[in-house]
Amino acid sequence: MTYELLIADKSYSSWSLRGWLCFAAFGIPVNVTSTRMYCDDFARDLAAFSDTARTVPLVKAPDGALLTDSLAIAWALAEAFPDKGLLPADPGARGDALSLVAEMHSGFSALRAACPMNLRTGWTGFEPSAAVLADIGRVEALWARALGAHGGPWLCGAYSLADVFFAPLATRLVTYGLPVSERARAYVSRHLAHPRLVEWRKAGLDEGPDQPAYEMDLPRREFPQS
Repeated sequence: MTYELLIADKSYSSWSLRGWLCFAAFGIPVNVTSTRMYCDDFARDLAAFSDTARTVPLVKAPDGALLTDSLAIAWALAEAFPDKGLLPADPGARGDALSLVAEMHSGFSALRAACPMNLRTGWTGFEPSAAVLADIGRVEALWARALGAHGGPWLCGAYSLADVFFAPLATRLVTYGLPVSERARAYVSRHLAHPRLVEWRKAGLDEGPDQPAYEMDLPRREFPQS
């Protein structure tokens, strides 16, 4: 028996991306079922996994455990597969990775609310609020410290759960043309070129029409490739 994962729209569901990357980026086998938000199938597919779950991603573990949040998925897989590198072996880098994951999971509410993940288009003319700019400043500070402390190319050295959790936010920065430093932009470019993120984005383009809830009253531009 292997893990079972339920996700939603690849172009839009940032937490689904995190849940999937916890498996795909580290070579952990999983059977994936995908649903679409804002339709009747979403509630049906959630109920097929659990009668109490209301959000994605959802994971059924081989031992029968139901993991109903991306943070639970991340910690459970790091514990089950200590040799896969989900977390750094070095204690200092590991502590930083845990802190980065936790802050991304609970923080940056202004940026996340104003700039939903959209991997189908870029927007021009977006004007970030003071709260969004404050979130960007915090992201810049966290990334600069981690990259400086651990030597890159990823936040804690090798690719880890810290990068998984910041992957959707990295895409937001280019989707909305948000102002960041050259160092942060280079880190974002590494995400855009990551094979698993490239795979995810391509699959999302084939999932059906655009979701109206993610439309913006702004001119479109091509989604940046790097």
